[in-house]
Amino acid sequence: MAAIDNGEAPDRETLKGAVRELLQALAAKAPGHTVEVRVPPYGAVQCVEGPRHRRGTPPNVVECQPLVFLLLATGRTAWQEAVATGKVAASGQRADLSRLLPIATPGGEPLGE
Repeated sequence: MAAIDNGEAPDRETLKGAVRELLQALAAKAPGHTVEVRVPPYGAVQCVEGPRHRRGTPPNVVECQPLVFLLLATGRTAWQEAVATGKVAASGQRADLSRLLPIATPGGEPLGE
């Protein structure tokens, strides 16, 4: 987050680690298999309680770039703004993650439950 605050892009390994950690935190906060959250090329998780998806493309998919995911996960960007501006692709009636975000402080520290 320090690199982002300084107007720089985080190095690839740091970005990858942060995205993976935050994806796991999201899956822990909302366990389930109804929504697939994709942050290529670093990872994807299934989360949110509800009907389980078994084959093919899931009906509820959220996808965004790694930096966008970091900004969403830390509350630096609002869900509605990211979707409205096309920074997040969200399909399916259960794909709204606004009630689950942020999952970390603006500095990147995990939020306590």
